[in-house]
Amino acid sequence: MKSLLIAITLAVAGLSMSAQAADSSCESKAAEKHLSGAAKNSFVTKCEKQAKAEGAKAQCDSQADEKKLHGAARTSFTKKCVADASK
Repeated sequence: MKSLLIAITLAVAGLSMSAQAADSSCESKAAEKHLSGAAKNSFVTKCEKQAKAEGAKAQCDSQADEKKLHGAARTSFTKKCVADASK
């Protein structure tokens, strides 16, 4: 039970760190593309959502590895985990 709590805590911390990294990365990508105004806001918002989803997928994949899930069980677990993380 303790290991599950630790894993969840680390997953949440990892998502917040990846979100912070995504903020600066997405801003720099927008600057490289010379975007401004509404186009920049739209691009950064979409970029941050994608980065958050990728971070959540990586965390969920590692949790599935820890649980030694394979096949349909892994796919189902990962899909639910990512959906829960994006709420």
